[in-house]
Amino acid sequence: MPTTRWLTCPALLALTLVIAPLAWPAPKYKVMHSFTGGNDGEILYGSLLLDSQGNAYGTTYGGARNGGTVFELTQDKHGRWSETTLYAFCSQQDCIDGALSTAGLIFDTSGNLYGTTKLGGTYARGTAFELIPRGGGAWSETVIYSFDQGPIEPNAGVIMDPSGNLYGTAGDAFELSPGAGGWTLTDLDKTAGPAGLIRDEEGNLYGTTEYGGGSKECGDGCGTVLRLHPKPDGGWQETILHSFSGAWWDGAYPGPGALARDSKGNLYGTTSITVFELTPLTRWRWRFTLLYSISGEPFAGVVRDEAGNLYGTTGDGGSEGCGTIFKLSPTKGGGQWKYKLLHTFQGYDGCYPAANLILDSKGNLYGTTELGGALGVGVAFELTP
Repeated sequence: MPTTRWLTCPALLALTLVIAPLAWPAPKYKVMHSFTGGNDGEILYGSLLLDSQGNAYGTTYGGARNGGTVFELTQDKHGRWSETTLYAFCSQQDCIDGALSTAGLIFDTSGNLYGTTKLGGTYARGTAFELIPRGGGAWSETVIYSFDQGPIEPNAGVIMDPSGNLYGTAGDAFELSPGAGGWTLTDLDKTAGPAGLIRDEEGNLYGTTEYGGGSKECGDGCGTVLRLHPKPDGGWQETILHSFSGAWWDGAYPGPGALARDSKGNLYGTTSITVFELTPLTRWRWRFTLLYSISGEPFAGVVRDEAGNLYGTTGDGGSEGCGTIFKLSPTKGGGQWKYKLLHTFQGYDGCYPAANLILDSKGNLYGTTELGGALGVGVAFELTP
């Protein structure tokens, strides 16, 4: 019969063997935890953090005392994730211990966690805090600094240098230095925006401002990319690497997500309509390159893998208006980037991703959404591209 001839035809079998490897598997999306709005918290704005065992850590609003939480997600041998609340803010009167974190976390070399809250503290203007593991699953929280001034509260997290100093933004860029008498704050720059900072090997800091710059198209300016360079006298010198114009090829209003940087010193980031690259030509001159014009308004930045691919999210857009996850890949000839849609949020699996994605050593992506999930108050998710 014809069917038998098709199944046994050597030419067809050979063709099948050639074609089959070209069928790449579809991205695999998984909700790690759908938050309930109860003790586990709700509304996630910050990125996740992975430890060496693959456990994930993050922050929420809500929680047992309605001041937000720090949580841990652990995976069993069957791939199921479980959530543990490590700390619930507002455990002290008037939320002296901090309230409401919109930021991700970092580890120090001893396994202690550091982060920020946008409210609470001694002056109700936000805090920088440390969480120390005490054994048996218990953690203790210490406010290392209560912010008392500045145009806005700290919305981004902190980064740490090899000496244990912390850097972040709270309207101004700041440095927190540990000492025998506690932590000391130094203002580094008055124009730094709410975005998180990154640091290079020479100690330079890079960030973005949502407004400012020379363009009049956006009223208060369309935003900038800046570098803060430590000077020998202990001060810091600011250099504007790029001022956005608001044009289609350039963009405007870079979001609160941190920039990404590769081994050559190139910077990657997003505006409300573009994904861009900044290439250092000299110490003071940088070239701006539009990589891709994107719809859906990326609220977060991008993350880069070892092959040079960029991964990011849009805060809205997609079939349900809940946002997307995308991949940009450089072409061999250069100059063009290939866009691939990895996931469209449907609401029940998350909605409105607002934080940078993170990558593990296997190339899996992890992130959070502000809302959506089973009860509509946010999820943590994993995606294998």
